[in-house]
Amino acid sequence: MTSTGTPRGKVTVIGAGIIGVCAANYLLEQGFAVEVVDPALPGSEEQCSFGNAGGICPGSCVPNAMPGVLRNVPKWLMDPEGPLIVRLAYLPHALPWLLRFLAASRKPRVEEISAAMRSLHRYTFECYEPLIKAAGCEDLLQKRGQLFVHETADGPSKGAYGLGLRREHGVKVDILDADEIRQLEPALAPIFKSAVYLPEQGQCPNPGRLVAKLAEHAARQGARFIRAKVLGFDMAPSGPSALRLEGGGRMPVETVVLCAGAWSGDLARELGDRIPLESERGYHIMVKGADTGLRIQTISADRKFVASPMEEGLRIAGNVEFAGLKAPANMNRADVLLKQARPMFRRLEVGEVTRWMGHRPGTPDSIPVIDRASRARNVIYAFGHGHQGLIGGAVTGKIVSQLATGLPPAIDLTPFRADRF
Repeated sequence: MTSTGTPRGKVTVIGAGIIGVCAANYLLEQGFAVEVVDPALPGSEEQCSFGNAGGICPGSCVPNAMPGVLRNVPKWLMDPEGPLIVRLAYLPHALPWLLRFLAASRKPRVEEISAAMRSLHRYTFECYEPLIKAAGCEDLLQKRGQLFVHETADGPSKGAYGLGLRREHGVKVDILDADEIRQLEPALAPIFKSAVYLPEQGQCPNPGRLVAKLAEHAARQGARFIRAKVLGFDMAPSGPSALRLEGGGRMPVETVVLCAGAWSGDLARELGDRIPLESERGYHIMVKGADTGLRIQTISADRKFVASPMEEGLRIAGNVEFAGLKAPANMNRADVLLKQARPMFRRLEVGEVTRWMGHRPGTPDSIPVIDRASRARNVIYAFGHGHQGLIGGAVTGKIVSQLATGLPPAIDLTPFRADRF
């Protein structure tokens, strides 16, 4: 309800991942009737939000495509255990996206992207904290910092450009030597000679539970969650009048928020917007009950994977695989992560493990699309967060509610427009 007590109308959110459930909560706060449509249960393994590394980092402002990335790509592609894999049969489809990715690595563009990332993420804690408190899950936001470890003493100097971007945007950065690493995180093996510590960053120890809790809170406030797959739209002159659902059903709509992750590109295309969106397929392996002693989310800067202490044990996450939305998972990619992570710890007893693959919705320039559809003004886009969905979830949800209400958005949305490609 608005301040005068009148309903604002109905918003239909396509997607019940972290972006969708945050948007639902903020839309409810603005007085909208809200329905959320997704074939998967919020927080379930079918969602990308379930399996990420759990970082909630307001200081995240370093794009994936950085100057010099072109030198590294051939080496990564030739390494069967490297951080980047493109399945050969999928290469023709991925190539246009990859060329845009390389174009985004030019320094002037990197600096624009970095500023946009920081503008979105700087409000991460501010936007999450009221939602998490209201949902009764404050234990799911921990502020212990984030640690990037190197196996050589000169590691941080090799990443000086990225450190400069962080400092330029006001992110606190500490450089550690081997002794300081041991004092901060004694669980780590002595193979690490230097590190970058970002003390003001945060971590969620169970991203799937966070999504589920925020969905439950939205449902208590009156949101309807509908298990269905959206295939397309029935169009009226001003935009969609109904969603076409798998099985032949129709769902009438007024305002639509499209945040269906890696599946958003096809739906946006039906609305007239061709947005380069790829599934940056990511893997994790969960070592259940692992007692390494690790407290802080730790990234191997040399091997490009993340080790995160979680409620259920230790999660090792990483890899980018281009193979599309339909190819089966290659769980050998998850096993590689465990192999690479073993030397990281003083102790790591491996008992029960689970493996997972999810579809990160990646744009070539590392930032999402947050905009209205060009030909359907009743559709708000909020997708393409890639590796940063958990970080940007609450801020994006708040911005969506501002766009739906007609309020000025909290940040300048020019860098996030749909027609920038």
